[in-house]
Amino acid sequence: MIFTTESEVKNPEFEPVQKPLSRRLFVGAAALAGAGLFGAPVLAQTRTEQLAGRKGDNTSDPGPENKSLLEQNPSANNPPFTDHGNPGPIWYSFDLAPKRMQGGGWTHQVTQRELPPSHDLAGVNMRLTSGSFRELHWHTANEWAIMLTGKARISVMQPNGKMFLEDVEAGDLWYFPAGYPHSIQGLGQDGCEFLLVFDEGNFSEDDTFLLSELLAHTSPEILQKNTSWPRAQFDKLPPTELYIFEASLPDSLEAEKRFLGENLETENKYTFKMNAMQPTMKTAGGEARIVDSTNFPVSKGIAAAMVTLKPGAIREMHWHPNVSEWQYWIRGKGRMTVVTTGAKARTMDFNANDVGYVPSMAGHTIENTGTEDLVFLEMFKTARYQDVSLNQWIARMPNKMAEAHLKLDRSIIRQAPQDKNVILPR
Repeated sequence: MIFTTESEVKNPEFEPVQKPLSRRLFVGAAALAGAGLFGAPVLAQTRTEQLAGRKGDNTSDPGPENKSLLEQNPSANNPPFTDHGNPGPIWYSFDLAPKRMQGGGWTHQVTQRELPPSHDLAGVNMRLTSGSFRELHWHTANEWAIMLTGKARISVMQPNGKMFLEDVEAGDLWYFPAGYPHSIQGLGQDGCEFLLVFDEGNFSEDDTFLLSELLAHTSPEILQKNTSWPRAQFDKLPPTELYIFEASLPDSLEAEKRFLGENLETENKYTFKMNAMQPTMKTAGGEARIVDSTNFPVSKGIAAAMVTLKPGAIREMHWHPNVSEWQYWIRGKGRMTVVTTGAKARTMDFNANDVGYVPSMAGHTIENTGTEDLVFLEMFKTARYQDVSLNQWIARMPNKMAEAHLKLDRSIIRQAPQDKNVILPR
């Protein structure tokens, strides 16, 4: 039995709890024991003597602490012994990002400015009240989105002059190619909230092309020639951006589609009902739904996986060979470990509304540490989702190859899962 705190040493009635040894301590003890220098009881005595000789508890922190933050992310302050070095930040939270408040809702973002290693993707969380618009606009980046709550009507204009029009609700996705003008309008009694993901790490929601600004900063003479609107109408146009603004609820979807007539886009589908699809992978530990260009053809720039882990389950150890990973945590609590080159490793705890980041090709795993289902999004700047399973790789290694690298007996090695599972139960 190993004592782990000074109070355990000083109090003979204290019932000690056996805790795992660090790998370094275990290897060193095993080497000495193998040399006949000491056994397990001697190790315990030595550890006890070391603790008894201390004048204070080296884990104590008598100075100021942000206890709420420590409770939210204990692994950041007290990481597992396997963490090493500094692979860079892998965590941020939308709850730390300032909101831009508008009459019809709000928006805030987590981009490369907040999470510097994330060069590929950036995220925007937005709320629209009932009837309110995110003004007609377009971007230099492709836009992928998931509805979090409520309902909305989206429109997207194609270069061929046809417009796609659809209503979306919680769990639905949309995808707008870069340069395609589009709008979003909140519906129902309470409007909507959604997550937008852009395939530019330094994207800024404050730097988009807006209909209002295009018109306000074109001379009235040119605008009159272009539109045939009388000159006096120029002064009635919005003099500055609308961005997010209140408006009346639209006509029915059927009525607006009838208005478009032959100009309604019916071939390309810019929305996808993720909740309605069968899970791509389902086990006793949870499920995953993968959406990329193979089942959502217009989504050529961004791929995604929605993962649900039951309490205690893990997203198996894996990596992505083609691109980095940007995450959005929707519900529950979890812990992620990321291991990069040079033996750099970091473990962080995550909660709802947090953002995670995994460098391209870095090995990582996620565990549900809460009491409810953990739900999070994996996002990738690619047309096709790809991952490599550690278990599957080991299973494909011939026996001697595996034994040489792992230093384990083959009978132990083959006890691991022999195929990719994506999700493993507790």
